[in-house]
Amino acid sequence: MKSFAKACLGALAGLAFVAGAGAQETKTVIEAGYLLAQPGEGYLKNRTITIEDGRIVRIERGFKNQTDSTKVINLRDAYVIPGLIDSHVHLTSEFSPTMRLNILSDSEVDAALDGASHAKKTLLAGFTTVQDVGGANEAIFSLRDAIRAGKVPGPRIRASGAAITPSGGHGDANGFSPALTKIFTGPNACNGVDDCRRAVRETIRSGADVIKITATGGVLSNTRAGLEQQFFDDEIAAIVETAEMMGRKVTAHAHGKGGIEAALRNGVQSIEHGTYLDDETIDLFKSTGGTLVPTVLAGVTVSGWTDQPWLPAPSREKAAIIGPLMVDMMRRAREGGVKIAFGTDTGVSKHGDNAEEFVLMVEAGFTPEEAIRAATIVAAEHLEMSDQIGTIEEGKFADMVVLEEDPLDDISVLKSVGFVIKNGEEYRQ
Repeated sequence: MKSFAKACLGALAGLAFVAGAGAQETKTVIEAGYLLAQPGEGYLKNRTITIEDGRIVRIERGFKNQTDSTKVINLRDAYVIPGLIDSHVHLTSEFSPTMRLNILSDSEVDAALDGASHAKKTLLAGFTTVQDVGGANEAIFSLRDAIRAGKVPGPRIRASGAAITPSGGHGDANGFSPALTKIFTGPNACNGVDDCRRAVRETIRSGADVIKITATGGVLSNTRAGLEQQFFDDEIAAIVETAEMMGRKVTAHAHGKGGIEAALRNGVQSIEHGTYLDDETIDLFKSTGGTLVPTVLAGVTVSGWTDQPWLPAPSREKAAIIGPLMVDMMRRAREGGVKIAFGTDTGVSKHGDNAEEFVLMVEAGFTPEEAIRAATIVAAEHLEMSDQIGTIEEGKFADMVVLEEDPLDDISVLKSVGFVIKNGEEYRQ
């Protein structure tokens, strides 16, 4: 099926949209009036950026006379920031009233094709790199590879594939009849140390760049199994040890305090969500060097679904509790000095609306520049890609977002970007 999914994605290449003449150019020059090269250090004014073969080769003061063969992009009146990074997305799905029904009819090819559409929206929203932490293996790995090969437009993807989950936990098949549960339960559901080691190895064999586990219960799983720890400590430790032996980091979906702390104690490098963290948890984040990816947009989104009959009753109950807590959680984490990387859990919210998270970050006390730094420098460190992305510097990928207004004055302007540059090529609506 994977080869068929890739073939379908390849067929989309001529149908998506034209990236621009940059695809045929070997040298491009950008004249930037206001350049936020290193978020946190303010703007550089009037800079000329030279791009060759998708990378930044030179940044100079002022504007230079160019040869006729050089493509020049005049952004003298614009604001140019690094390409944004979303550390938590689900490109191959988007929550809807028919999502559970669609499971019965859709294939991984359908998921890959949906993912291509979502990837385009994500790129046009200014996100040139994402970490996808939960999707059908063949669909997301095929999409990642198709984008990397230039077959379809989208952000570069670092992907976990399906999350490793305890049997009956968040991410396993829940709320179906016994017959359907047997069909939908995948190889990533595991029990005990040895079985969890197997799940890690098989996930990496399938193509995972990073390992995701569901250390606690979750909001949108159709079960009343709670939001606390669901893996035993020895299972988490075995997953981390196995992943590290094979060159992979581990991130953990975790809402409850006990599950967050168990993950951090046992070597997990980052926590997705973190809803019930407290002062002790914050201290543990700092002592272990763990990163928090808050995904507040997801909490706000699900809290608006609590009166929707299509959402299963267990999920409605959890959504009513979780949503209102998450802005305050992020505020306390920031004030406590936790390292925070930008992430949205998009796929719960709509693809292309990722920048709504910036508004929530500012509501939680971030300055606009701190919020942008979380989606550039900090997120690049989190994805272990600081040498390639996160700032506008010589030697890095030429990834930039162009804005007509100053996002440091009004963070909401990131919800309507002018256009996007990825690998030196222009992408416009």
